Amino acid sequence: MTKQYAVVLAAGQGTRMKSKLYKVLHPVCGKPMVEHVVDQIGRLNVDKIVTIVGHGAEDVRTHLEGKSEFVKQEEQLGTAHAVLQAKELLADLEGTTIVVCGDTPLIESETIGALVKYHSEKRAKATILTTTLDNPSGYGRIIRDDLGIVEKIVEQKDATEKEQRVQEINTGTYCFDNRALFNALSKVSNDNAQGEYYLPDVIKILKDEDEVVAAYRMANFEESLGVNDRVALAEAARLMRHRINERHMRNGVTLVDPASTYIDVDVEIGQDTVIEANVTLRGKTKIGSDCVISNGCVFDRAEIGDRVHVRSSEIEDSKVGDDVTIGPFAHLRPDSEIKTGVKIGNYVETKNAVIDEGTKLPHFIYMGDAEVGKNVNVGCGTITVNYDGFNKFKTKIGDNVFVGCNSNLVAPVEIADNTYIAAGSTITDDVPEDALAIGRARQVNKVGYVKKIRAKHDK
Repeated sequence: MTKQYAVVLAAGQGTRMKSKLYKVLHPVCGKPMVEHVVDQIGRLNVDKIVTIVGHGAEDVRTHLEGKSEFVKQEEQLGTAHAVLQAKELLADLEGTTIVVCGDTPLIESETIGALVKYHSEKRAKATILTTTLDNPSGYGRIIRDDLGIVEKIVEQKDATEKEQRVQEINTGTYCFDNRALFNALSKVSNDNAQGEYYLPDVIKILKDEDEVVAAYRMANFEESLGVNDRVALAEAARLMRHRINERHMRNGVTLVDPASTYIDVDVEIGQDTVIEANVTLRGKTKIGSDCVISNGCVFDRAEIGDRVHVRSSEIEDSKVGDDVTIGPFAHLRPDSEIKTGVKIGNYVETKNAVIDEGTKLPHFIYMGDAEVGKNVNVGCGTITVNYDGFNKFKTKIGDNVFVGCNSNLVAPVEIADNTYIAAGSTITDDVPEDALAIGRARQVNKVGYVKKIRAKHDK
């Protein structure tokens, strides 16, 4: 079987983005553009992926660590010059090399695979991935002869009036015989207005050598979208969201209003889960089956069990077990673990907290740096006082504990099983099992005091 390699072009600065962030690192649905490209190529099990980096090289390496090898293009002198930087890694190898731009996040592995297959069938030295556009202005045109054989790629500025009417365009993705590619790259000239070395010139060189050059026309022109500015970035995100949302719906997820549902590419959702409008699911969020995620929820790297109902709440870097209800307006901050059957009510906040099975935190509660046992009821207004201005401390609450409303649990403190905390208490000492803890000032009624005050002010 012919070995396959890939070169990803990711060295350009992207000045039209007008951004401090390197162009190919701008995210589309939760993942940098270049990572989308590399992940799609990776699905083809190619033997080697080489990413050409330049501006922001270290950041690109960080995102693609373990997925690609890297070569730095110190000076950006065009696309042919960029591919030539991979010479030491690839030039002596037999096989097929795919060249794809790192700013085309919508390209799919199936399309790249079809390109490679067509290239092999045609016994071509080069195959261009093309598509057709109603308005091809700005793109290089694919010029074919009467038999449909590719003659050349002509850029917009160099095209005749007849050639400009051609609707088949060059997407910037190619497939080459590897040795033929690097042999031709050594012959590419920079004799042009920009003084750069352009990859389409390889096509002309191969044609002049009477080599077979083919063109594979893909059906979905949206995959060819290259992102060069914020307008194109938004369009790529819109198209990607549509693709993601359709995949989930076809897999048995109900999206009440797909147009206002924002799901990142790595999110997993189980069957018969309902996602209402204005929901955002980020990162590697995973949601089980038979859940209801209501309007306004935002999840970021959350892990949600089955039959969970979340209303208008935010969950980040946290785990939620089965049969849990959350919200509205709850906030599970990082490292919260909510176990089976727990109720998290309105305006409840947790952080670095484990809430065990069957426990209820109904409303207006803060549980930070806490371990809460099973079947605990925490009253309204209760907080763990976990920070002294310098360090965080833990609160431990046992099983079957009842915490009265407006209690302050001053950490570090342990509350044993089967205890009661009286409403309005400030607890600073450990509470032993089966005890009632009362930590509040004794009430004093001064009878007739108000009349004295009023009489003094009426004089």
